[in-house]
Amino acid sequence: MKIKFLVLVGLLFPLVVAAHGDVSPQAVDVKDLEPLGEEWVDENPYKDNKKAIEVGKSAYNQNCARCHGLGAISGGIAPDLRNLPDDEEGDEWFAYRVREGAIRNGITYMPRMADYLSQEALWAIRAWVITVPKD
Repeated sequence: MKIKFLVLVGLLFPLVVAAHGDVSPQAVDVKDLEPLGEEWVDENPYKDNKKAIEVGKSAYNQNCARCHGLGAISGGIAPDLRNLPDDEEGDEWFAYRVREGAIRNGITYMPRMADYLSQEALWAIRAWVITVPKD
């Protein structure tokens, strides 16, 4: 029994690791949000914006939950985004990570999401995440 378990884990583990960072981005409808332009803003312009929070929740579930967890509650694969400060410091880290991604030792842990989603969609995601209660 123990050997069968180890064989099963050995077969499944590479699938789990390969899946991390393998993203098929889903389009986000931002037509009801104020356009932000090409230049990235420094702070989340959609904080406390009810429409943006609604858009962000849907966008998160479609594009982020796979790694960062359902309901923004990380299961340990990727950082728990609820732990970012709700202020300018958290906005700065968030903007950096979605624009630059995360690559370690040649392995993509997070793609550059700004290559796939608009600034509006990404700030809407941030607007929703900061409304999710922390543990």
